[in-house]
Amino acid sequence: MRKTANANQRINVVLPRQTLAILDRVASKGKRSSFISRALLHYVDVCGKQNLRERLKLEALLNAERDLAIAAEWFPVEEEAEALTSTLPHKRKKGNSKRA
Repeated sequence: MRKTANANQRINVVLPRQTLAILDRVASKGKRSSFISRALLHYVDVCGKQNLRERLKLEALLNAERDLAIAAEWFPVEEEAEALTSTLPHKRKKGNSKRA
């Protein structure tokens, strides 16, 4: 018998009695597996997002000084580019003329 990629697989899980009592309150005996699956996927999703936020925050804090130095270095270049482009005449694209 071949299993398909989407086939369910039976495993044994040992839970504390208190956890099982909570599970029995929220999911009937025929629905435990789907409830546990959804709960696990939700937990991993939430923890994954929280972990990513924490890692991004840490990286931002670690690289803040470097990032400020880069911004300060490029600020005059950006100001010069802005000054140059603001003095150029603006050309209208064909087909975008305004009609009254």
